[in-house]
Amino acid sequence: MANGQWFPAEWPERIQALAEGRLTPVEPRRAATVMLLKDTGTDTGPAVHMLRRRASMAFAGGAYAYPGGGVDPRDDDHHVRWAGPTRAWWANRLGVDETSAQAIVCAAVRETYEEAGVLLAGPTPDSVVGDTTGADWETDRTALVARDLSFAEFLDRRGLVLRSDLLGAWARWITPEFESRRYDTWFFVAVLPEGQRTRNASTEADRTVWITPGEAAASYDKGELTMMPPTIATLRGLIPYGSAAEALSSAPERDLTPVLARARLEGGEVVLSWPGHEEFTKRIPTGGTPA
Repeated sequence: MANGQWFPAEWPERIQALAEGRLTPVEPRRAATVMLLKDTGTDTGPAVHMLRRRASMAFAGGAYAYPGGGVDPRDDDHHVRWAGPTRAWWANRLGVDETSAQAIVCAAVRETYEEAGVLLAGPTPDSVVGDTTGADWETDRTALVARDLSFAEFLDRRGLVLRSDLLGAWARWITPEFESRRYDTWFFVAVLPEGQRTRNASTEADRTVWITPGEAAASYDKGELTMMPPTIATLRGLIPYGSAAEALSSAPERDLTPVLARARLEGGEVVLSWPGHEEFTKRIPTGGTPA
């Protein structure tokens, strides 16, 4: 493997089955993931928080990713306490209806708290909570993970409002049609709030790091860090920015056209490509391994 691109062994067979009409695509599940940024105080730009998925995970085991996950059906709850751009604004930005927009933004904030211990919410629309590492916070976080507590209930209990203005929508990727687990994932950026710190709160990760996008991309290119295409693509998009605030402020200009892999049979090979991202193109001999 020339780089760290994650490529499951079952893909060639599933791609061929899809191309021949023997595979019916699974409906993708809505999901959100957040690239948490903090300034490093150097000229290398901000660092991003990444976690390494446990090798035992069925999906992308051993790969580096960001905190995130699927939408909880209760994230659609209209009682969610909200601050920042309106649901209508987010619906327009994300290309969905208002209910879905709220659910996606809620999922981004909730998953960041569940997996990194960082909470983008505050007691007022212009404030944000500080340290969230106490035992009572952990009790609530655990209840959220177990789905014993909805995010709306959590905010109500704490007297907090979700700070949607602390998020910037960055990209949208849809899991290829030949995958058995599919997600329609919106990628967001956010700046680590003052007074908060990340921790490995995820049961799905065995390691977390703060790393500059340039360093992470270089390690990927050397085959030292394994990542899925959306992860390395969004990392490369962060490299030009000199600060976390600069990256966040640029988010409204980002193109959210969904990126969906395409697969076709061509001369005894399966050709796998992601439109606009030629570096991920793979040519796989039928019944063989990726080239």
